[in-house]
Amino acid sequence: MKKLNTAPISGMQELLPKDQAIFDEIKSRITRAYHLHGFKTIEPPTIERNEILFAKAGGDTEKQIYRVIKTTEAAEDSSESLRFDHTVPLARYIVEHESFLNFPFKVSQIGKNFRGERAQKGRYREFYQCDIDVIGRGELEIAYDAEIIATLYDALKSFLRPKLLIRVSNRKILSGLIQMLGLKEKSSAIFSIVDHAEKVPPAKTRQFLMEEIGDDDEAEFFIEFMSTAGKISDVSKVLEAILHEVKAYVPAEVQESEHFKKGEELYHNGLTELSTVLTALENRGLSENVIADMLIVRGLDYYTGTVFETILPDYKEVGSVCSGGRYENLCEHYSDQKFPGVGGSIGLTRLFYVLSANNLLPEVSSLLDFAIIPMSENEYPAAFKLAEKINQDGKSCDVILTTKKLGDKMGYAAKIAERGIVIGEREVSEKRAKVKNFQDGSEQEINLATIW
Repeated sequence: MKKLNTAPISGMQELLPKDQAIFDEIKSRITRAYHLHGFKTIEPPTIERNEILFAKAGGDTEKQIYRVIKTTEAAEDSSESLRFDHTVPLARYIVEHESFLNFPFKVSQIGKNFRGERAQKGRYREFYQCDIDVIGRGELEIAYDAEIIATLYDALKSFLRPKLLIRVSNRKILSGLIQMLGLKEKSSAIFSIVDHAEKVPPAKTRQFLMEEIGDDDEAEFFIEFMSTAGKISDVSKVLEAILHEVKAYVPAEVQESEHFKKGEELYHNGLTELSTVLTALENRGLSENVIADMLIVRGLDYYTGTVFETILPDYKEVGSVCSGGRYENLCEHYSDQKFPGVGGSIGLTRLFYVLSANNLLPEVSSLLDFAIIPMSENEYPAAFKLAEKINQDGKSCDVILTTKKLGDKMGYAAKIAERGIVIGEREVSEKRAKVKNFQDGSEQEINLATIW
């Protein structure tokens, strides 16, 4: 009978060895994909100063931060907290080590973050995120936006069987449209409506736009904008047509105003950048896996250009499995220098949950390669020498040290390993042994003369 509640705290993931093996294998494949694309690995501390974290955090995020409290201090005296994402530690890291880094700085971070939000299915308070970013000093070429997306695609395809679809947009396009229509003060509300459009019925989206804008014609521009998706060549034509419609609607004197000209320039810049990114991805063989989609705007305000989300079209209920975008100045709260960047993240803990719930996890064995079963303590030296040789060959093994009967040892070995090797007096003296395959029952004799 349990004396204490031994269940993990709500919102914390805890896996059995079989599932942990799959989780670790996925993490390993992501790590390798990042490495193959030239991203350097860093691992900033889990704990940061409050002044660092709170400079970027705000609203609900600040309320979700876990404070680190020593036993001798009260909560309000805490000066340190657990990080809530990888972005803030990266910004601090770059400012601290800027003179030792090579820019553009291609960097990956894979580790746990913490948020005190309400625990629910697929949402955890302790979770792994697998981030990559490219940071420039002063400027950063738009080509790196495509590099981030291509790298994340390769990482996901290393363990995901279903088709992936990457939906890409550029926030400058919507910002330009808003500015041309003289609605800049309503920008946040309009972005929020577009961001949530897929989660509510179309009639609700139209209603929200009308309540915010109050003009049927202007609301219609945004409805048409949100319905635009597909190959970049087709999307570009639609967006150009929307621009012509706006010009036909807006009086000539307004078109001569500074705010309209800046809006039009922003619109064109966003469309040009989007075309550059999508064309680069198509040239890398991803034409069947990427589309331009104006519904993608990402809710976080620090995104300034390219934004993207990745879905599994055959499992839309899973939601986004990877997302990211470009930001104008990563370190604005910590330095006067400008560090533009682009990044993306795979939320591994949540992704593992939804893949498991939909039977989409890759098949990964948690079994060891070998189990060595010495008959008695007399065979321990020989067994350990054999284990050492197996390890040198890059294989895993366990030497079973229990004093149970041979049948019990073999039964245990079959549960933990793919193959078993019994070592007794005869095997040691003859320097030969049999390897039993527990999967199909076959046996193979091996010569151990070079080991003993």
